[in-house]
Formats: sequence, C-alpha cells, structure tokens
Amino acid sequence: MPDPDTPLDFIRQIVADDLRSGKTGGRLHTRFPPEPNGYLHIGHAKAICLNFGLAQEFGGLCNLRFDDTNPTKEEMRYVESIKQDVRWLGFDWGERLYYASDYFEEMYQYALHLIKAGKAYVCSLTPEEIRQYRGTLTTPGKNSPYRERTVAENLDLFTRMRAGEFPDGAHVLRAKIDMAAANLNLRDPVLYRILHADHHRTGSRWCIYPMYDYAHPISDALEGITHSLCTLEFEDHRPLYDWLLDNLPVPYRPRQYEFARLNMTSTVLSKRKLIQLVQEGHVRGWDDPRMPTISGMRRRGYPPEAIRNFCDRIGVGKKDNIVELELLEHCVREFLNRAAPRVMAVLRPLKVVLTNYPEGQVEYLEAINNPEDPTMGTRLVPFSRVLYLEREDFMEEPPKKFYRLAPDREVRLRYAYFIKCVEVVKDREGNVVELHCTYDPETKGGYAPDGRQVKATLHWVSAAHALPAEVRLYERLLTKVNPAEEKNADFKSFINPHSLMVLNPCWVEPSLAGAAVGSRWQFERLGYFCVDPDSTDGALVFNRTVTLKDPWARIKRSQLNTKS
Repeated sequence: MPDPDTPLDFIRQIVADDLRSGKTGGRLHTRFPPEPNGYLHIGHAKAICLNFGLAQEFGGLCNLRFDDTNPTKEEMRYVESIKQDVRWLGFDWGERLYYASDYFEEMYQYALHLIKAGKAYVCSLTPEEIRQYRGTLTTPGKNSPYRERTVAENLDLFTRMRAGEFPDGAHVLRAKIDMAAANLNLRDPVLYRILHADHHRTGSRWCIYPMYDYAHPISDALEGITHSLCTLEFEDHRPLYDWLLDNLPVPYRPRQYEFARLNMTSTVLSKRKLIQLVQEGHVRGWDDPRMPTISGMRRRGYPPEAIRNFCDRIGVGKKDNIVELELLEHCVREFLNRAAPRVMAVLRPLKVVLTNYPEGQVEYLEAINNPEDPTMGTRLVPFSRVLYLEREDFMEEPPKKFYRLAPDREVRLRYAYFIKCVEVVKDREGNVVELHCTYDPETKGGYAPDGRQVKATLHWVSAAHALPAEVRLYERLLTKVNPAEEKNADFKSFINPHSLMVLNPCWVEPSLAGAAVGSRWQFERLGYFCVDPDSTDGALVFNRTVTLKDPWARIKRSQLNTKS
C-alpha cells in the first residue's frame, strides 16, 4: 500500500476508497492496452507506469493486452517492441499476456446476443452516408433506413458477413441506441466492419473485425479488470462502454476512469505524426534518439529509472496540460549524475605537444570514476608527450572572461599537470593545427607546491592511447515549443535542420575499450553519452544523452514567480 502520509492523486484515491469499501471485492486489476500499430512513446510510458505502478503499490495485478482489432495496420514487430519497452521500464505482466483477438469468438457471440435482443442491426449505408446521417453536435442524427430490419434479417446478414460473402464496406453492424443522443458516440455506433485482411495472429480466419469501442469493454470484462484507466479523449466514450456492459451477459462489470494524457513541449506524441517522421525519412527510424519513443530514448541513453521518476513527478491529473521537456531531461541528469562513471573524451581535437616531456615516456595517473559515489573507485589514465585538447578550449586572442588556454597562459590538466602554451602552429590558411606547450613536473595531480593558482581545468586524452569514436550530438527535433498552437501549420515545417550533428573522428580515453552497447558515461565537461548499437570493435559510436547544463531550475523558479 502507498505511504499513508503521502497525498494520493485522484486515481489512487479512487482505488484506495474502492479497496477500503470492498466495492471491487478487495481486488485491484488494471491493464495496459496498446495497439500494435507503432512504437510506444513517452505518453505511453506514463500509462504504463500508472497501470503497472498501481498494481505494485496496492498489491494488485496488471495485464498487458494488445488491442489488435485492425489487421491492416498491425504487425508482430510492434508487438515485440512493446513487450521489450514494458520490460525495459521495469514492469512484468507475468502470465497475463492477452490479445483482443483472443476474444474474437466471444465478441462475435455477444454481437449475436445484441442482435437477438433487438439492440444491434446490420446497416448497409456507405461510410459517407453514415457520417451524414449521424448529425452534428447541434443537430440530431436520423435513423438509418436499415434500422428496422428484423432480427432474422440481421442474424442472416451478420452470419453471412462473417462467412465472407460481402466485400469491404458493404455492411456494418451497429448498436441500436439513440440517433438523437446528445453524445455522438451513442448515435448507433458501428460495432463491426468487414475487412478482408489477414490478421497477424488469426490469419484469414476472420473477415469481420470489432471496433475498439466494442472490443475494449468486453476484453476488460472477460479479464476481470476492476479499474479501466483511459486518457481523457475516451471520456465521451464511457457512456458507450457502460451501455455495452449493461446490455451484455458479461462475467464482470469493470469501471472506466479517465486521466489527462501527457503533452510535452517541443514534442509531438501523435502516432500518426510519428509515423510520418519515420516513413518520410525525417528521422532514421522509430528508435532514432531524437524521437520521443521509448526505444528512441533507450538508444539515446535515457535510464528507465529516470523515466519512471519523471512519470511520478508529473503526477496524474484530470485536466490536460503541457509538461516541459526540460523536466524529463532534469530527471535523466539527476539519475546519471549518481550512476554514470566519468571519463575523458575530446570531441573536436586540437593536437598539443609537450615539448619538455620525455619522448616515449608514459605515466598512468589516477582518476576518480564518480565523485558522487566513492564506491565506484578510481581508474588509471595514460599521460604522454602528445595530447588532444578540446579545440574550443584554446583561443589565440582571448576575450576578457576567457580563462582557458591561450598563448603564454597556464592551465591545469585534469588529474595531471599545469601546462603553458609557448607556440602556436598554423597551416597555410592560417588555421591553428597544433600547440606546443611545456608542463611543470612539480604540479603532478594538478596542484602547484608553490601555491600558484590557475583559473581553468581542462580535460584531455593521450594521443597515443586514445580510441577513435564517432559522436552524435542531438538538439530538439522541433523548433516550436508548442507545435499544437499552430492549428493550420504542418508540424513538419518546425523540424530543426540542426537536430543532429555527427562528429568524427573524436577521441576517448582507452578505458572505454569494450564499452557495452547501451552503457552510459559522463564525458567530463561535455555531458552524458551512451554507446550506440552502431558501434563495432574498432569504432565506438556515442549518442549524447543530455548536456551537463540543466535549465530546469531556472524554469521552475520562473513558474514559482509567475504563480506568486
């Protein structure tokens, strides 16, 4: 059970009250019902954490059930990716893996029940005619001319629909409710349509398929779901959910509750739009690290613990709002600051020769793996005559507040020595290609025995020992903070042309040899990075997960000032 001293969100309060009152027989049983027609995104992560999290907190159960009722858009690869995502987030459905297709026969029998009770009929209007007959929010609909078909006619037509006698679109099965209902979802909604398409699980066994609004409550009832949690767009569908359960001999009566879906700045979470990004080649696939998909975030290096923490922090509300992407990134930094080992890497290398360092000599200097966690220990980093520094750490004519390396200036090398620039080597075009520096052997470890101070500490790698690497730097995929505000604009017009920058060659310290795909590291002074699956034995590839700079504190202060 949750901590009694911690305030509960409205969903958890409902669950606690229901368990306390015995309303559900002392049971909690939820489900996560994704459609296998694409990859899951961060909005689904919120739903996963809510449904599976409730089951964990209150000692209940949670099913993973695929809503596979549209064979024209569904594939087994999506099923497998969804299972992988749920497991990666840290949740387990045990033996409770289900599919709506498991219940196709039961749904068909329930449809026959509705027909025999005079509460469903076969309609032969075209889809366009059904839309016209439906009416609007301000005008009532009108009855289909096929609404008064007899029970015998409807049974005959529906069984022939199942037998495959009719082409797609020839008929549909509709519930007989009320064409004048204020809620458009009750104006004789379609329950079944004809689709001559092979299903990824049932093959060609069926050519009629249930609509989601029909399959959803029946699946919930057959699985004994106590709390069916949906996002707010399904609030207007709840009367139909209840009507079906009230008019069918189902073994259990679930209840549907709605919560606000996740909306995030600089992000689109519409599956239709994400499919466009993939199919039109704006990204490299569903797992592109710029995508808000769970697989994309995993590839980028987001830890599952950080995503769960993010979902906990945004909470569960009744009204839609927009959450800053910076909060998610803050949760990632917060976790990685404690968990990621530190290493040194140079992304834009500038060669440095220590002219007074003995040729052929190599020292191994002790470096701290993570100052936030002493148990991570230390490692040895090779130091030699030729090094690589970050090109942006040198300026030939530095402005006032530039404290890094410059001609005749001294800086500290992390874990190593003080060095001083004595000569700048340029190519024919005048570009700086090499620095000649001297080192002070008395400053080993980065401290001068005479007490002199320097204003900058730089990271570096030994040129003779460093490993080559490709580094991919990511920025926001969209330039618009809230693309939904632009009602008439194509969201793709906001795609950031600079959302990906590839740097190659970069150089990383040799301790990263054999770094596992998916492992996460802090490149000192540069940010957090993750080993990409494109890596090979001879060529590491890193994705930048997040930068070190964290704007969330500033945004939070601004929000507090606005409220006060």
